[in-house]
Amino acid sequence: MREFKGRVVVPGECSAEALVSHGGFNTLASYQMAMMFGDLKALGHDTEVKCGDQNNPDLYGRPMMGKALCLPQTIGSTTGGMVLYAVAAAGKQPACMLFSKPIDSLAASGAILADVWTDAKMPVVDMLGDEFLEAVQTGDTVTVKPDGVVVVE
Repeated sequence: MREFKGRVVVPGECSAEALVSHGGFNTLASYQMAMMFGDLKALGHDTEVKCGDQNNPDLYGRPMMGKALCLPQTIGSTTGGMVLYAVAAAGKQPACMLFSKPIDSLAASGAILADVWTDAKMPVVDMLGDEFLEAVQTGDTVTVKPDGVVVVE
């Protein structure tokens, strides 16, 4: 068990299975197939919201809904914040988003708007450090505490 302390961007607590990417997370590319092009599985017929970003081999094709997304940072389109908000508004959000680096303003705005304008719960913690991404593995159990402490088991 290892503990890491980060900065709380969106408050909350949860415990979920980790899904780890060592590359940047392109929010639009990751959710595009599931949320924008009518992937029936993602739109409510089951709980699979699979990553559609072919440029992210760590995540491509893996279900993201309800997972603890462990990432260095987001990359890509300026629509990233709106995509995060839309995913949460549809109830298809990850359990939490955990960043080793500081979150960018667009991703932060989408996560904060989702917290304020929807019933979705998606805690977000950033600045967990490079050691966090070295320690956490896909499949680990990750627990987020309200004070920004993240426990990896």
